[in-house]
Amino acid sequence: MPGFFHKFEPHGRGGPRIQEIPLRMLIPNLITVLAICAGLSGIRLAFEHRFETAVMMVLIAAFLDGIDGRIARRLKAQSKFGAQMDSLADIVNFGVAPALVLYAYLLDRAGPIGWIAALLFAIACGLRLARFNVLDEDTERPVWQADYFVGVPAPAGAVLVLLPVYLGFIGMPLNVLGAFISSGFTVLVALLLVSRLPVYSGKTAGKKIRGDMVMPLILGVVFYVLLLATYTWQTLTASAIAYFAFLPWSFTAYARRARQAEAEALAEGGEIKPDVSTG
Repeated sequence: MPGFFHKFEPHGRGGPRIQEIPLRMLIPNLITVLAICAGLSGIRLAFEHRFETAVMMVLIAAFLDGIDGRIARRLKAQSKFGAQMDSLADIVNFGVAPALVLYAYLLDRAGPIGWIAALLFAIACGLRLARFNVLDEDTERPVWQADYFVGVPAPAGAVLVLLPVYLGFIGMPLNVLGAFISSGFTVLVALLLVSRLPVYSGKTAGKKIRGDMVMPLILGVVFYVLLLATYTWQTLTASAIAYFAFLPWSFTAYARRARQAEAEALAEGGEIKPDVSTG
């Protein structure tokens, strides 16, 4: 059954005239622009020492940036312009904004070391996004590898790098030693972004859900949202720690799946394609 919306194809020199662009084409781009505004507002609030609001703005920017692509696909409003806008927004919201908020909150106490750490994270985020765009166009990757990111994804990196801020909000002492430790932690997250560590994406896991799991899943999501609303910083701290614990499991699952694919290829007498994720 055809979808409700038809794919929009630009035409004419210089693209379509304004009056010819469907309104639904503007919605994803508007969400992207709002995400950029939220990320930049978070930076301003951080340098005004309104740190809790600043972190919330960065998280809102990350959320908006995460849904604009999905909304575009639902509305069949994908465009090359929107894809470029989304990439630029990702660098601001997942790289620059978290780095500067963390620097204003704590890393500045480490002097030049803190600034170097913030810069490395922002640059690593840009490199990570560029690699993602390249791999997304790679049609020769085995289908099963699409379930894994190469390196920690940029949105997760933005949430992880703010862990020292969450800890500060729940009472961790902030001093020069903590600033140097947080600088090292920031560099660690930057390395995870540009690493070749396979990280399970869960893209295909949510396409079909067993009927007996629907109610527990809904209850679990509601419970997490309630925790996030009631104990915001404690929940974000626990979520970041849980994500770090998830990474070794993801690597193990990838290695097991790679061995299985290799065995299947040998059994069929086919050619084994090189692993582009872990080298």
